Amino acid sequence: MNRPLFVSLDGPKGTGKTTLLEAVTQALRADGRKVVRLSEKNSDPGRGETMALVNALVRNPSRSLEWAVCERLADSRAWISRQVLTRQPPNSIILIDRWYPSDAAFRRIVPFAEILRLNLEREVSVPDLHVGVVTSPQISWARAAARTRGLGSTVMFSLEEQVAATQAFEQAVADNGWVLCRNEGTVEEAVRQLVCEIHAASQRIHKAIG
Repeated sequence: MNRPLFVSLDGPKGTGKTTLLEAVTQALRADGRKVVRLSEKNSDPGRGETMALVNALVRNPSRSLEWAVCERLADSRAWISRQVLTRQPPNSIILIDRWYPSDAAFRRIVPFAEILRLNLEREVSVPDLHVGVVTSPQISWARAAARTRGLGSTVMFSLEEQVAATQAFEQAVADNGWVLCRNEGTVEEAVRQLVCEIHAASQRIHKAIG
């Protein structure tokens, strides 16, 4: 494999995405793989303006404002696709926490199918491996609430919303053929699954490019 392998982990808050990313990074590097960790929020030059729009949406929910947030998020990912992903070293594995989905994309008015179509129309890169990380809503909600920083969400405020977000993520995984990681066991079990999926994706790309 010469070009980078692009892997995204998405899921509701509290499902353990960040912990998994850190553990998978360590496992891959221990195996001699070159791993690049990217953060959407640290790579997006328009992050401040986007969050201001998100805050306005929270105060005055409407479909038009939610769609505007989705457009901003798609534009940020299109920019990252052009300016960041293309500059990563060959044979590396790029890991990112959140790509198409986000709290804003899975919460109230705009169906995710429309958001995905918006991203594709704006030429946002398609991950080589897209993983949906989920747990039961009760587990993820309790985990998120127990963190030092708390829930840390601008848009999710109740268990009912967490239930809806979890259901939406699971439906998106099924509809789009993503890998489902049900992170309710040990971290080691989830890491083994993801490392195997990453190796399989690498082999598919290697065969495809000959």
